[in-house]
Amino acid sequence: MTVDSANSEWERIEPQAITLNGDRVVYRAAGKGPVLLLVHGLAGSARTWRHVMAPLAQHFTVIAPDLLGQGQSDKPRGDYSLGAHADMLRDLLDALGHERATFVGQSLGGGVAMQLAYQFPERCERLVLVNSGGLGREVSVILRLLSLPGTEYVFPLVCTPRLRDAASRIAPWLGRAGIRSTPAREEMWHSYASLTDAKSRRAFFRSLHDVIDWGGQAVSALGRLHHAAQIPTLIIWGARDPFIPVSHARAAHEAIPGSRLVIFEGVGHYPHCEAPERFVETIAAFIASTEPARLPIRSSPRRV
Repeated sequence: MTVDSANSEWERIEPQAITLNGDRVVYRAAGKGPVLLLVHGLAGSARTWRHVMAPLAQHFTVIAPDLLGQGQSDKPRGDYSLGAHADMLRDLLDALGHERATFVGQSLGGGVAMQLAYQFPERCERLVLVNSGGLGREVSVILRLLSLPGTEYVFPLVCTPRLRDAASRIAPWLGRAGIRSTPAREEMWHSYASLTDAKSRRAFFRSLHDVIDWGGQAVSALGRLHHAAQIPTLIIWGARDPFIPVSHARAAHEAIPGSRLVIFEGVGHYPHCEAPERFVETIAAFIASTEPARLPIRSSPRRV
């Protein structure tokens, strides 16, 4: 399936909504077979999976939600910790009638996927971490600057609907002039554009402050990664990630016995957008060659 046809199929997958604990959660679902739960990153949405969802749905049941506070899901004044996101995803799987799934998380979604697997190991068949957060202190200067106290009050001055609309008008002109966008730039643009909404921006900064401070990532799963040795784990990383260094992938691979590491050369923070065909092939091969984990319920789930 080509990228264009994958995008066309994505458009045909209608978003659906469900109410969980009083909050409206929007998600897309397609396909049949083993369940894949796709978890997007910070200031993202299920849209980030548009290049790969339809190809994956040829082999699997694929569920791609908008996390609370992002995309089309509700943006309550509440808890946006990794544990809260994990609880919501567990509830979503329950509501849709799925006992287990392979958790696929990108960036912040990787941290959420790890937390979900830690809190509810009995639900996790496999774990796929894609340029994941939570695996080391280092993170880009931009994200560290955004974490500084008071930034959320200044940010609206440089992220307004007027600026967003002006940039949208300029983009077609640049295309006609031969200046093409890239999948990575498109993802970053959609993240920026989403933050022109006040409720989305509030949820973004609450989520950001939970995981990042001026010194870097404030939450680390490295001390608990040995638990993942019982779960088939695949680590996918873009070698040119400008936000989270590829050294985190290698550290996680060393910390998880039996894990697989696949580094995409020439790719940045969004392998599923920048190299979608290889991304789909890598995940399909991983699932075909591994047996799903069957772990017991954790006696006292803990959050981070």
